[in-house]
Amino acid sequence: MPSIEPSPQQLATFVAEAGDQAPIVMINLLRYRERAGYPSGSTAEPCSGREAYERYAAAVLPMLAGVGGKILWLGNVKRTVIGPEAEQWDDAILVEYPSRQAFLTMVTRPDYQQIAVHRSAALADSRLIATEGTSNDF
Repeated sequence: MPSIEPSPQQLATFVAEAGDQAPIVMINLLRYRERAGYPSGSTAEPCSGREAYERYAAAVLPMLAGVGGKILWLGNVKRTVIGPEAEQWDDAILVEYPSRQAFLTMVTRPDYQQIAVHRSAALADSRLIATEGTSNDF
C-alpha cells in the first residue's frame, strides 16, 4: 500500500513529540508517478511525477528557509541493497529542521497546503522518517 500522507496515528505521535526542541533530520524516500496525478478540476499543467515534485520543491524551499530548515543532501537512488525488493525509490533527500515544531509550523501554513497538491500528485509512494542525532562518534 503506497504511503503519501501520514496516518492519523503517525501524525498524532509526531505532534505529541513537538515540544522536543532538538534538531531533526527528515529522511525522504521518493518514488514518482509516471504521470502526475492531479485531482480533477486542477489547473496544473499535465506533467511527469518528477516535474510535479520539482514544482513542489521550488515553492517549498522559501518556506523551509523561513522555519530555519535546509536541504542537507539530495541524491538519485541507484539500488536498494538491503530491503524489500518491492520498495524501489527514485530519490532520497535529507532535510534538517531546527525542531519538530519548525516542521509542523511549515506544513500547517495555508500556503503550504496549497502547494502540497504538487507533492501528492507527484508521488506513487514515499517514506518520511524523522531522525535525531545522537553523537558524532560512531
